[in-house]
Amino acid sequence: MSYKDFVAEDRRLVILKLLEEDPGGSHNHAVLQEALRRWGHTVSRDVVKSDLAWLAEQALVSVQLVGDGDPYHVATITDRGCDVATGAATVPGVKHPRRRA
Repeated sequence: MSYKDFVAEDRRLVILKLLEEDPGGSHNHAVLQEALRRWGHTVSRDVVKSDLAWLAEQALVSVQLVGDGDPYHVATITDRGCDVATGAATVPGVKHPRRRA
């Protein structure tokens, strides 16, 4: 596995964990971008949008476009996404979380 793939897997797990820990299970790409930065992943909004599209293809999130022009991508975690975020399920392309002590 390349370093780039390793980082992408970790970033996708962080996105799922952020959504899973939110009471509403939902955030827009701008909020996720800032939260990712705080977790050590400084990436563009395009990278976040691409990750959300990839996660949606895997049925881990649903994405709704909100607004006109350059719409916000609002991601909502699915039940399957919650399972992956907590380690109950595994999906290639998403890092498996470490067990909590």
